Amino acid sequence: MSTLPLSFKKEGVVERHQIEGTDPSDRYFSRSIQVSRTAQGYQGTVMYEALTVDGQTHATVGAAVKSVVDKLGDFGFRRMRTRANFKGRRYLAEKETWLDYPDA
Repeated sequence: MSTLPLSFKKEGVVERHQIEGTDPSDRYFSRSIQVSRTAQGYQGTVMYEALTVDGQTHATVGAAVKSVVDKLGDFGFRRMRTRANFKGRRYLAEKETWLDYPDA
């Protein structure tokens, strides 16, 4: 596994975060946010049924994930929380702590 800083790595998916919450029809959901490295920073993407949400590009992975959560909130998703599941190819075995996002 490479120990180069992300700034030297190629563009593409660098982390996957699990997101859970309640959809607009009050059903529980669990999906994966793919966080990709771009020339400008990091961008998260999640798919839920026919909806694909792309967050804005940010300087950090955490801000990219929050951007996706905020956009889902605009669609009526609630009670969301996330945690990192993969960093590169390394599976974190659900050891990461959940990060809760308050409803707006």
